[in-house]
Amino acid sequence: MKHLISVFALFIAAIVCVNAQTSGPAMTFETTTIDYGKIEKGSDRVRNFKFTNTGNEPLIIKSAKGSCGCTVPTYPKEPVMPGESANIEVNYDTNREGQFTKTVTLTTNETTDTHTLTIKGEVKTAPVQESVPGAPANGGLPKG
Repeated sequence: MKHLISVFALFIAAIVCVNAQTSGPAMTFETTTIDYGKIEKGSDRVRNFKFTNTGNEPLIIKSAKGSCGCTVPTYPKEPVMPGESANIEVNYDTNREGQFTKTVTLTTNETTDTHTLTIKGEVKTAPVQESVPGAPANGGLPKG
């Protein structure tokens, strides 16, 4: 009988340990990298990273910081409840020409408390407008 009670107690302890390891909030993303592709200068700046709290406690995002001033994240300020989904909105300055790879670092109340999101792409150089031979330099507009 003592042996049976010991085995049962060990079994209960194992279940408690497994549950303790899986409790708390858990931020699960559909993707952690978004590729803008090749885009025109000044085009759509915003991309959304969708996530779900797959844990069993409210998820709190403490901060979201872009790797430079050209990358501005917006995140939910209220707790995200278990099973709920939300978005991290990232606004990139598409007036900067050339290739880019930028990151957003999120700090949360999870056990592993940071996540890194990546945006990348290329802003194409705007075409240079050429003068038409014989056309006035100011486009034919009157001075003054």
